[in-house]
Amino acid sequence: MRACVPLTVAILCGLAWAGLYLAPSSCQGRCLEAFDKHHSCHCNARCPEFGNCCEDFESLCGHEGFSHSSDAITKEELQSVSEKIYRADTNKARKEDIVLNSQNCISPSETRDQVDRCPEPLFTYVNEKLFSKPTYSAFLNLLNNYQRATGRGEHFTAQELAEQDTFLREIMKTAVMKELYGFLHQQNRYSSEQEFVSDLKNMWFGLYSRSKEERDSSGFEHVFSGEVKKGKVTGFHNWIRFYMQEKEGLVDYYSHIYDGPWDSYPDVLAMQFNWDGYYKEVGSAFIGSSPEFEFALYSLCFIARPGKVCQLSLGGHPLAIQTYTWNKSTYGNGKKYIATAYVVSSTH
Repeated sequence: MRACVPLTVAILCGLAWAGLYLAPSSCQGRCLEAFDKHHSCHCNARCPEFGNCCEDFESLCGHEGFSHSSDAITKEELQSVSEKIYRADTNKARKEDIVLNSQNCISPSETRDQVDRCPEPLFTYVNEKLFSKPTYSAFLNLLNNYQRATGRGEHFTAQELAEQDTFLREIMKTAVMKELYGFLHQQNRYSSEQEFVSDLKNMWFGLYSRSKEERDSSGFEHVFSGEVKKGKVTGFHNWIRFYMQEKEGLVDYYSHIYDGPWDSYPDVLAMQFNWDGYYKEVGSAFIGSSPEFEFALYSLCFIARPGKVCQLSLGGHPLAIQTYTWNKSTYGNGKKYIATAYVVSSTH
């Protein structure tokens, strides 16, 4: 997979060419400030998504979850366990399982243009034998359980609720999820696997309202299946969902702004696309990963760095994931639902 210019470099170069003033270059005193196009780097909540944060954003603005607790999870521990999870993903796609046609790489300043610069589909070939594996099959069964428009309440049937349980049961059989649970158990976050699975079900599948006070959304629907709100695509960060929708003619791949450094799967792609009439300006996704791998990394980051940038390492390459909490409703002892999670950056 061809690697584009790192996002931060592309943005800084664009500003230099325009002759704009590049200072300030630090987040000192600027955390969560409003976006200003004249600044060379940014410190707002969405800068990780666009790859244009100042270098000290994480240290000054991305304060760790449990930062004042004796069982805080360190950056080094996150990098170590993410490498173990990466090595444990035996269900991921092999090189020959996917032929990707990434085509045009654009600059971040062009993402709002809504111009289709890629005449061919993103996926040239996918070995669909992957989808017969238990975790893939269970994952696919979940994707048709949602209405993508926000403001329309979700109502699960008994079968759909059973499909959630089946998915959780199947992924917990994998080395990936056993690695994650073992780490979190050692970190005193969960006392039993039953407690862990119960929390995952609430965290990911619990319904809350994004619009009109309807119980119309969940972390799983948003991140993996995708939603439409106010005429725009939100969430939709999963390669399997993308491939299936592209195969049906419902997704039109437009371009990408980032192609990760990995020479095998999983890789990372940040792309632009049209989903059945609705546009996604920046949609980052792992490519070729198993469902349990994505679920594990996003859960790890939500538990360890809720609402923060989470610094990981995969195959020796740094990678960051941003999660957001849903604060308007909670479950259990004030626990928050996951609102979204996505890959925000990875560099050589």
